[in-house]
Amino acid sequence: MLGIAFILSACILWSLDTLIRYPLLGEGVRAESIVFMEHLVLFILFFPVTFKLIKSIKSVSPMRLLDFIIIGGFGSALGTLCFTRAFSIVNPSLVILLQKLQPVLAIFLANVILKEPLHKKFLYWAVVCILGGILISYQQIMPGLGELNFNFVSWSNKELFGIFLALVSVVSWGASTVFGKRLSLASFTSPEIMAGRFSFGFICLTPLLFTGLLNFNVEVETYKKLSIMILLSGVLAMYLYYRGLKNISARLCALLEMFFPFFAILVNWIFLDAKLDLIQISGAIILLTGSTVVQVKHY
Repeated sequence: MLGIAFILSACILWSLDTLIRYPLLGEGVRAESIVFMEHLVLFILFFPVTFKLIKSIKSVSPMRLLDFIIIGGFGSALGTLCFTRAFSIVNPSLVILLQKLQPVLAIFLANVILKEPLHKKFLYWAVVCILGGILISYQQIMPGLGELNFNFVSWSNKELFGIFLALVSVVSWGASTVFGKRLSLASFTSPEIMAGRFSFGFICLTPLLFTGLLNFNVEVETYKKLSIMILLSGVLAMYLYYRGLKNISARLCALLEMFFPFFAILVNWIFLDAKLDLIQISGAIILLTGSTVVQVKHY
């Protein structure tokens, strides 16, 4: 149960992240600048751990290096950037809907890579949890679905590229969960996994320095907000996440991550006066029920 508590706590902190990240985007700060500065600070903070980690990686299987590249380059850097860019290119509702594929992908990868068995009843309750997550976000999804044109032939290249970016973020985050679990099984500590994640993420983002997309000429208040966001969602949330991942299966972790939209709605309700309606409340109940059954029955 302690592992579950850690993952849920991480989801709460990630939901609080939206109170800072999205207002910054609204103020005109580019997504590339936010993500790059976030990784730069985290890279500096974890550099002492990274220095020690280099020696550890040398003494283990080369596959562990691949694991760190995946959780850092894909999960931390590429996934975040692709999700943000997709949001600005195509209908945001479609991007949100595609994110619901992430737990399914993580569960499938956990079976293939970690050899975690798939129980038929687990698959059933996984679908129930995903349904609950979709209902929670239906206000963002349904209006967009009504406007979508599913005639792929008539879609512009820009729209197709946006969908491709959304799918890349789904694959990146889903794979990050599974390969992060494999690192924890290889006896890497949570700080070591975080250090590797942020270091490889930062390395993969350094080409942005030569693109002209980064803007560091922002107000002091912006840097203060970034610092708070980094400490909450970057340091504390990720530490809790990997501590939890060490104690539970990757497939259960993927389902628990579905609580993020649930907590995000609560945060919006409390701080932004965005209240829940009956359908969203029903979705939250379905999500809670499905996840509870999985935990109690150990499917």
